[in-house]
Amino acid sequence: MKTTISEVHKYVDQEVTIGAWLANKRSSGKIAFLQLRDGTGFIQGVVVKAEVDEDVFTKAKSITQETSMFVTGTIRKDERSAFGYELAVANVEIIHESVDYPITPKEHGTEFLMDHRHLWLRSKRQHAVMKIRNEIIRATYEFFNSNGFTKVDPPILTGSAPEGTTELFATKYFDEDAYLSQSGQLYMEAAAMALGKVFSFGPTFRAEKSKTRRHLIEFWMIEPEMAFYQFEDNLKVQEEYVSFIVQAVLDNCSLELQTLGRDTTKLEKIVAPFPRISYDDAIKFLHDKGFTDIQWGDDFGAPHETAIAENYEMPVFITHYPTKIKPFYMQPAADRDDVVLCADLIAPEGYGEIIGGSERIHDNQLLQKRLEEHGLTSDAYKWYNELRQYGSVPHSGFGLGLERTVAWISGVDHVRETIPFPRLLNRLYP
Repeated sequence: MKTTISEVHKYVDQEVTIGAWLANKRSSGKIAFLQLRDGTGFIQGVVVKAEVDEDVFTKAKSITQETSMFVTGTIRKDERSAFGYELAVANVEIIHESVDYPITPKEHGTEFLMDHRHLWLRSKRQHAVMKIRNEIIRATYEFFNSNGFTKVDPPILTGSAPEGTTELFATKYFDEDAYLSQSGQLYMEAAAMALGKVFSFGPTFRAEKSKTRRHLIEFWMIEPEMAFYQFEDNLKVQEEYVSFIVQAVLDNCSLELQTLGRDTTKLEKIVAPFPRISYDDAIKFLHDKGFTDIQWGDDFGAPHETAIAENYEMPVFITHYPTKIKPFYMQPAADRDDVVLCADLIAPEGYGEIIGGSERIHDNQLLQKRLEEHGLTSDAYKWYNELRQYGSVPHSGFGLGLERTVAWISGVDHVRETIPFPRLLNRLYP
């Protein structure tokens, strides 16, 4: 019976064959222990010299790291293993021998591992991070599909920029200028006017020359947009969505979280509703904490966000930022025009902003005024303006950065480990 490691629980005390690679091995005279992986998981194969043919034991002791093979044996329960099962090996059939595999069990530097990212992905730690990433994606689709959202795919090549052109990758679109998208938001607003509640999930690009552990040049965004939803409605969806994906990872990735050494008691506290602090109060809080470098009207940096987050055990909304430091499309507060109806959701434990969202301007004249103030009067925004001319309604949305969210939930230090092939300021290989 051919099966996979993730399915062995169905075949206890039965003989199975698994296609696998050798992740590691050790032997103690008459027993060889093979750490096997097949993409679905990891299992220990035990080869006892007295229970197999001599050539099988000899082969098991000489197999090199990352050699591919078919391994046949009996599945047994193993209470000592976090996985819960082991394979009593009866036969090994080599498919391809791996020679001088570069990533050995010893310590390697980060740059070496990044140069070999195509192989580093095979490690147990990276496997766990990718599985958690996949679960967050799966849960994202479940959440939005079960709540009446329609998936819409905005273009990656655009003729305009939602948040200015200073951090965009420019290219030529035949005989006109184009940019790699930094957000699908403007297009999702159009989709919301047609379909009510929509979400997108796709790659975005920022030509930001940053080397921090929170930044990537190419990353993935989940961007919902909702017609007839105002500021408070928007926050409610955000906290329910984040609570949902955290619970999904706790339910379905317990082994991966254990592999990463994640303190799950911290994740178990992530339940909506989330605390909030206004920008005004955040400035006062930071001053009280000794951050005299920041003044009202300044944007928060990583140290400021971390200081605020440390005051809470759950993600915290920072709301009502100054109008002048936010994009042109955000709706001003009803009682003061110097702040807008927006919020950044800051993850606990120093992981920074994972969501940025706002109520969008729905008045055509105000939007036109904001476009002019930002020098965005070209024909490229004509279609966006027209959304307010034909049946405009209050609407809101947000964007969640997948990689920062994976980093936070997984407990890994750097976002470069949360995407299969990271694009960094100094890295376009592999």
